[in-house]
Amino acid sequence: MTAGTCGRLVLLLLLTATVLLTPAPRLTLTGTSAPAEPAPGAPVPTVGRAWPVGVRPPILRGWEPPATPYGRGHRGVDLAATAGAPVRAVAPGRVSFAGRVAGKWVVSVELTGTGDPPLRVTYEPVRAVVQKGDEMAAGEVVGTVEATGSHCTGTCVHWGLRRGEAYLDPLSLLPPWLLHRGPSRLLPVLGVPLPS
Repeated sequence: MTAGTCGRLVLLLLLTATVLLTPAPRLTLTGTSAPAEPAPGAPVPTVGRAWPVGVRPPILRGWEPPATPYGRGHRGVDLAATAGAPVRAVAPGRVSFAGRVAGKWVVSVELTGTGDPPLRVTYEPVRAVVQKGDEMAAGEVVGTVEATGSHCTGTCVHWGLRRGEAYLDPLSLLPPWLLHRGPSRLLPVLGVPLPS
């Protein structure tokens, strides 16, 4: 092998290494590109208008995000509920799944106007009264609480929230007035005489 050939091989190896080790360029969105997925830490819009069960059900277990994708944690919120109680859509959306998963009844609803990919709520164990593709308004019944299939010690509804593959806290869907409703306050009515 000649010195010139060795030099060309070394140059070729250096160029190949440079190309392989150079980070890929960051692409920017154009008017024809798909919208960017919200950042994992992006706030969840408060689109909820109803609790899934009851008026303000007791929370048996809150959201405990896992430290790693397959780590221990609680990827939703467990709400106390009685068997047969109606389960309602917390926000408007479209049913993306209604059926059995691993022996449990599950209903999933993709929430309207929540980005791409959209937010998706799940309720289990809930026997569906809806089917895939049904449009739901906030407060509409999606099913009833099943007596069995829950991971709670008593009867409950596991309420989950995801965007793509990321699990989120479903309570973040609810506005403060629905989360922390205090006692009613009576205000004076103007123009009405006080009793004497």
